[in-house]
Amino acid sequence: MEPVYYRPWGYYTTLLEAPNYKVKKIVVSTDKRLSLQYHLHRSEHWTITQGTCMVQIGDDFHDLKTNQSCYIPKGVKHRITNRGTEQVELIETQIGFCDENDIIRLEDDYGRV
Repeated sequence: MEPVYYRPWGYYTTLLEAPNYKVKKIVVSTDKRLSLQYHLHRSEHWTITQGTCMVQIGDDFHDLKTNQSCYIPKGVKHRITNRGTEQVELIETQIGFCDENDIIRLEDDYGRV
C-alpha cells in the first residue's frame, strides 16, 4: 500500500510512477482548494472520479464533475477548488519531470511558499 500524504486541503497517494510520468489519486476536502500554482517541468491531466469542482487553468474557469477531465500544460497556472457538499476525488497524471519540488505557488490559503 502506498503512503498517504496529508495536506491542509486533503490528501494524495501515488498510484504509479516511472521516470517520465506519475499517477496520483488526489482527494480535496469540502470548501478547500489547492494553491494557485504552475510547474516548469511537467504537464498534468486531471480526471474527476467523484464530486464537483471548479478548475482554473490560466485565466479560464471550468466547472467539472465526475467523469470529466482537463489538461494543464507545463508552465500554466492552475488550481482546483471544491465548492460542493462532498469531497472531490481525481486522478492526476503528470508527464515530464515529476518531482514535488516542481511546484511554484502564486497564491496559497495555507501560508506555504
